[in-house]
Amino acid sequence: MAYLTDRKRAMGLGSAKSGTAHHWSMTVSSVALLILLPLFVFTFGAALGGTYEEIVAYYSRPFPAIVAALTILVSFKHFNGGVQTLIEDYVHGLAQKVSIVAMTCVSYGAAAIGIFAIARLAL
Repeated sequence: MAYLTDRKRAMGLGSAKSGTAHHWSMTVSSVALLILLPLFVFTFGAALGGTYEEIVAYYSRPFPAIVAALTILVSFKHFNGGVQTLIEDYVHGLAQKVSIVAMTCVSYGAAAIGIFAIARLAL
């Protein structure tokens, strides 16, 4: 039998038992996007306006392809976390669960499509 104080049991849990972890995840993805988005803008801007062959040759190099794939992945992960918070705040009951599952599927599906497109260009 564990003898824990109320404070020790509640440490790091938040009111919904996962708020701290969710907040930390959103903070980390925000910092990652703070670094990735300028890199993506500069790498994408260099390829903007090129022909299809030039774009394929450009994204065949590892750095632009990796930056684009990471930006897509982290952006949709961050989007999913934000929409989940929005749904938890404003939708209740069964609709809440269905909406969270649907948005998670849409978010990860869109990320997979984007990463697949980058992989097709890079390989």
